[in-house]
Amino acid sequence: MSHTPITQQTSTTLPLQGELSRAAPHPRALSRSSFRGPLQWALEDRGWRVLRPGVDFVFLCAAVLIALGAKPTFDPSSLQAPLLAFPFVVVLLFSLRGLYRTRLRALILDGVVPVLSAVSVGAMAVIVFGLFANGKAPPQDDLVRVWLLALAGVGLGRVGLSLLQRWARSRRLVGKPVLIMGAGVVGAQVARRLEAHPEYGLAPVGFLDEDPRSIAEVGGRDLPVLGTVEDLDGTVARTGVRNLIVAFSSVTDERVSRLIQRCQELGIEVSVVPRMFDTINNRVGYDTVGGLPLMSFTMVDPRGFQFAIKHALDRLLAIVFLLLFSPILIVSALAVRLSSSGPVLFSQRRVGRDGKPFDLYKFRSMRIEKGGPAGEEETGPLEHLLGGDTAPGGVEGDDRRTAVGRFLRRTSLDELPQLLNVLKGEMSIIGPRPERPEFVELFNQDIVRYDDRHRVKSGITGWAQVHGLRGQTSLAERVEWDNYYIANWSLGLDLKIVALTVVALMRSAE
Repeated sequence: MSHTPITQQTSTTLPLQGELSRAAPHPRALSRSSFRGPLQWALEDRGWRVLRPGVDFVFLCAAVLIALGAKPTFDPSSLQAPLLAFPFVVVLLFSLRGLYRTRLRALILDGVVPVLSAVSVGAMAVIVFGLFANGKAPPQDDLVRVWLLALAGVGLGRVGLSLLQRWARSRRLVGKPVLIMGAGVVGAQVARRLEAHPEYGLAPVGFLDEDPRSIAEVGGRDLPVLGTVEDLDGTVARTGVRNLIVAFSSVTDERVSRLIQRCQELGIEVSVVPRMFDTINNRVGYDTVGGLPLMSFTMVDPRGFQFAIKHALDRLLAIVFLLLFSPILIVSALAVRLSSSGPVLFSQRRVGRDGKPFDLYKFRSMRIEKGGPAGEEETGPLEHLLGGDTAPGGVEGDDRRTAVGRFLRRTSLDELPQLLNVLKGEMSIIGPRPERPEFVELFNQDIVRYDDRHRVKSGITGWAQVHGLRGQTSLAERVEWDNYYIANWSLGLDLKIVALTVVALMRSAE
C-alpha cells in the first residue's frame, strides 16, 4: 500500500513553476492591509497599549473605592490612606511582570498566576507604606476586601478584553497584515495556519523569496510571492505591513540578518521560525561565550520523578472520580443496557506508552447488527477514513448509534470508563489520545515525529482536544499540539488542561 505523506519537515528546493508574477501586487494581498477604524486602533494598534493598563487601573480604583465604602479619605494620617496607592503599585507590577507585552494568542489562564502574585505583592506594599507613614498597617478587613475585589475586577476586565479581541479577530474585523519571508514548506504552513486561525491576529499578505518552491511541493499556497528580499521596501509600501515572519527560505543567513536590520529601521516587527523549531521548548536556556549567543535545550524526561508523581496522582484521581461520578456511571450503564442488546462496555485495541497495545474502554454507543460487527469494531478501509489530512474519529461507516449513544457521545460521557484504564496504569488523565494499531502503523510512515506521543502515557483529555482538535479534524495540527505538550510538560500545564477541559465539556463533542 502506498501513501502520500501528510506533512514533511524537510525537502529540496525546486525552481518556481507556474507561479504568479512575483513583482505584481495581488488584489487579495492588498486587501489585507485595509484594517482601519477605531476598533482596529483600540484592539491592535497603539490604543491597545493604553487600553489594557487603563482598564486594569479603573477596576483597581473601583476595588479601593468599594472596599472603603466609596468614601476614601485623603488624610495622610488615616490608616486607610496607603490603600489609595494600591492601583498605581499594581499597574506598575503588572508592567514589570510583562503582563502588557503583546502576545499572539495569550490564554486567559496564562495570566492567573502573574495577576494573583502582582495583586498580592501590591497588597504587601500597601502594608509597608502604612507602617512607614503611620506606624500601623491599614485595617485588615479593608485590605482583604481590596485584595479580593481587585482580583475579581482585574480578572473580569481582562477576560472581557480578551474575549472582545478574539471576537473581532475571528471575524477579521481587526488584525495585522504580515509578510512571510520564505515560500517553502514551512512558510506555506505558517500562512495556512494563520489563514485558518484568524484569532492570532496576523493576516498574511504574501511571501518574499528568491527561489520559491512550487505550489504542489509545499502542499498548497494561496497567497502570491510578492518579490525577493530586495523588494522589501516596495512591498512594505504597497501592502502597509508592520510585521514580518522569517521562515526557511533560500536566502543566506547574512542577507537575512541585513533584512532584519532593515526591518528595524522601517519599524517592522520581526518574528523568526527557528531552524530547530521541533526541538525547542519553554525550558530553553540562554547564555553567551563572549559575544556569541548559546541556547541550551532541556528535554522532558518521561521516566523522571516528575512523571512518577503525575502517574501516582493519576491513579489517586481515578479513584476519586470513579467514586464521585459513580451515580452517572451507573445511570449511563443502565441506559446503555436498556437501549439495545449487547455489552454495556465497548473495548477497542489502542497503542499506548512505548508502543504497547491495550484495550481502551468506552460505553457502547452503537447497535449491534445481527451478524455484523460488535458496536464500533468495524471501521472499514483505512483510506476512506483518513480523508487526506483528517484524523479518524467520530462516526465511521454506517451510523448505528442509539439515541442513548448519541447523547453519551455528545456529552463525552462515553469516555468515563477510561478511568478504569487510568486505574490499571494503562492511561493517564491527561496526555495524547491513543490511536488504533493500524492507524499508528500508517501514521508512523507518513507523519514526522508521530511516534513521539508514545514516549508518554495516553490520556483521556489532552492539549489538542481542549483546542478543538477532536474527532475528524486536522491530523497534522493534532500531532503538533500533542508534541508541544510532551516537550513542554509540567504539572502547571496539566492543571491548565484540566480547567480548559471543563470549559470544553460545556460544548458539544460532535
